[in-house]
Amino acid sequence: MRWLLVDGIDSLEVGERATGHKTWTADQEFFEDHFPRFPVVPGVLVMEALAQLAGKLIGYTVREQRGDWPFPILSMMNNVKFRRFIKPDVRVHLEVRLTSLRDEMAGVSVRAKVDGKVHAQAEQVFVFNAVPLENEGDRATVEELERSHLERLWPDCPEAQ
Repeated sequence: MRWLLVDGIDSLEVGERATGHKTWTADQEFFEDHFPRFPVVPGVLVMEALAQLAGKLIGYTVREQRGDWPFPILSMMNNVKFRRFIKPDVRVHLEVRLTSLRDEMAGVSVRAKVDGKVHAQAEQVFVFNAVPLENEGDRATVEELERSHLERLWPDCPEAQ
């Protein structure tokens, strides 16, 4: 299983917010156990999808503002709320908003919606480069991976132009 849980980025405003989307299809194996005859997307996958979109917002914002590409790592979640079940084969609208940005961390408010209704929300905290990459080659590898993933998800990315 690949842990790339954002299908696409619909908008990204540097230093502000990003929106994206994800659809979990009914044929995914985890629905067999979560739950038999009543399949719902596990909440942890919803939070991870939101974290991945938030990571792209953080990474691109830091790149634009200070020139390096951080590796945001989800460190903490507060005020997590699951309000409604998310069924397979529905498009989930992901929204993330940057609430704080410091040299070594960022805070993001996140929401997952279906048909305009909030299904899950949280405040997520990220740290950057918890284990610093001292090797220039390692830093270049991380930046290339992050850049290529961002360009694949966000066709309007200025980096792709």
